[in-house]
Amino acid sequence: MARDQHDAAPEGTAGKAANGTAEGRGPSAAQVAGYLRRHPDFLAENPELLEVLTPPARARGDGVLDLQSYLVERLREEVDEMRQARDDLVRAGRSNMAAQGRVHEAVLALLGTKSFEHLIEIVTTDLAVMLNLDAVTLGVERCGQDLPPVRLGGLYQLEPDTVDSVIGPGRRVMLRGEIEGDPAIFGAGAGLVASEALIRLDISPATPAAMLALGARQPDQFHSGQGTELLIFLGGTLEHCIRTWLDLPA
Repeated sequence: MARDQHDAAPEGTAGKAANGTAEGRGPSAAQVAGYLRRHPDFLAENPELLEVLTPPARARGDGVLDLQSYLVERLREEVDEMRQARDDLVRAGRSNMAAQGRVHEAVLALLGTKSFEHLIEIVTTDLAVMLNLDAVTLGVERCGQDLPPVRLGGLYQLEPDTVDSVIGPGRRVMLRGEIEGDPAIFGAGAGLVASEALIRLDISPATPAAMLALGARQPDQFHSGQGTELLIFLGGTLEHCIRTWLDLPA
């Protein structure tokens, strides 16, 4: 229901103090109190004001204290926590979308390679930039045979059973934070690595175990609580590309 001009919220330039003198700015306490008395439903219609108002604690006598102010303060804290949780969720969603976009860009780059050497070059040089990382290496376990003749950095021979040892038997991905990079995996870039994602590559029954290692200087960029679907997708794409260029059975 519309309110008349008399009931409108008092303006600072028109208000007068209770003693009759003009207020410099804003309505007087008496004007605000009078307005609220005439409109007892004002706070019900504007509940957001309760977040900034401080109600008094009232003594009831006989040592009993009204808990109204305590309850209101607790509600404010709960609202702040909910807002923080909302903000964290929004940030996490944006971060996940950005990570998804970077992985998709990397996958397209792998699928667009012109040769096996070009594929290894993309993995060991370009993926770090595409994925916003500090070190990316490709490791293959020794099996009595030399690696294909690829004259590029970032391609390492690993000792037998290294993949099972660092990732775990049967696991596809291992995520670890708050670490020191292993030179056997990251080579000269190990000093930059404070968190890592290690991805098992099951290329072919005809090839030894292999691993894609992603390292970041941020200690919390990779951690055990993260999802691994995008990393498994990236690893699966790399497996497919290697099989295709080397003409290996699946």
